[in-house]
Amino acid sequence: MLKRQNPSTPEHSKDLAADGGALSMSHNDSRSFFNLPQLVLSAGQIKPSPALKHSKITYFEVEIVDVQSKKQICIVDKVSVLSQHAGAVPGSHSASPQWYPSRVGLQLERNGPFLKDSVSIQSLAVSSIITLYFTDLGQQVGWTTFFLTEYTGPLLIYLLFYIRLSTIYDQVESRKNFRHPVVHLACFCHCLHYIRHLLETLFVHKFSEGHTPLKNMIKGCAFYWGFTSWIAYYINHPRYTPPCRYG
Repeated sequence: MLKRQNPSTPEHSKDLAADGGALSMSHNDSRSFFNLPQLVLSAGQIKPSPALKHSKITYFEVEIVDVQSKKQICIVDKVSVLSQHAGAVPGSHSASPQWYPSRVGLQLERNGPFLKDSVSIQSLAVSSIITLYFTDLGQQVGWTTFFLTEYTGPLLIYLLFYIRLSTIYDQVESRKNFRHPVVHLACFCHCLHYIRHLLETLFVHKFSEGHTPLKNMIKGCAFYWGFTSWIAYYINHPRYTPPCRYG
């Protein structure tokens, strides 16, 4: 015969407790599921997250090689095509403290022309690795400084000869001889010519290239200053006489 289980027995109480616990847990899970969306909605209006734009940026590796020794100076990696130009490659002038951007000359080929700062890296790239040849252009000066120095010298040098310094001419002879009006006219025209050049350099001319080698300024100054000294010495000489008019 089957025995009827007594509800009051400990085993039956354990089963009922287990079933009740399962029902209670299921009920609590259901409440948690429905309360979570309500909790999110109670925080305010939901706004859609902005869509992420994935942009593909190309990077290059630039190798800097000395044009004479053919030795590698440095490698610049992760050069972005969006932000870099050939004349402004970072690191191309960092290997030695005396190098600065205007002193650095970069070439795509050893005997090729120097690259301008406006040339983009992308236009030079055949692959992801670009080799540029480095040349030290020497000390550089700005074009404004170049022309101001070149034109200021003749202006001052001519005036030193015009006032007849004792270190240049004999003072006794300078006081004795009368200056011809053409000497004053020559000084006026000479000064007016170089003052005009100086004003044009400061206020009129705009230079495309920012710098030039210092040796070019030395050569230009030697020509202008030397030629001015030569003509000023004879025109302002105490024994100077203007050309005679024949006929």
